[in-house]
Amino acid sequence: MNTIALHVAGTGEELAFAPARLVVAGYTGSDEAAVEEHIAELAAIGVPRPESVPAFYRLEPELLTTEPVVGVSAPGTSGEVEPVLIRHQGRYFLGVGSDHTDRDLERDGVALSKAACPKPLGEVVAELGTEVSIPDWDHVVADSSVDGCPYQKGELAALRHPAELLERLGPVDGDFALYCGTLPLLGGEFTYGAYWRVHLELPGGPTLTHAYETKQRSE
Repeated sequence: MNTIALHVAGTGEELAFAPARLVVAGYTGSDEAAVEEHIAELAAIGVPRPESVPAFYRLEPELLTTEPVVGVSAPGTSGEVEPVLIRHQGRYFLGVGSDHTDRDLERDGVALSKAACPKPLGEVVAELGTEVSIPDWDHVVADSSVDGCPYQKGELAALRHPAELLERLGPVDGDFALYCGTLPLLGGEFTYGAYWRVHLELPGGPTLTHAYETKQRSE
């Protein structure tokens, strides 16, 4: 089982996180009409419609990584900033991650494209407690950059609350990581780059940041 060392912000506590489940949620926008419009846009270029909205993609936990360099199998990959809900031994934490995805594979299947890439995760997480309580969720600011250029930015009011996603997902045994969706791209189009930075700023709380580099693996 993949074990990752995580650090709880402001406490010095270290977690030996060995999740039994990794789930990536898609189409999690709080504006249902905008989500449907996005699905239609993707369908027009050959990306299959999801079976449900939100959609949940169950991936191998071994894809999670906090490493600063990750290997990808193709040049057409890109990341996205995502809040990540973590459950560890009955306690919940919020982290920041990147749903790095093989965009060329999306036409063959979204789940396949997501499973083709590692899922970067920041080492520092914020504790939520024994419940998924994030009172200032709407005002959490998320942003990302690629090769030093701004890529995404906005408040998480644009996304469904993690507690709602967890309820829709249904029972999940053991420790897990749930990637909770992402924000629109500032330029409206995917960018393929090497250096990625993702960032969550919690009102009155910690700032969660992770940076990583992608390198194409030789087959």
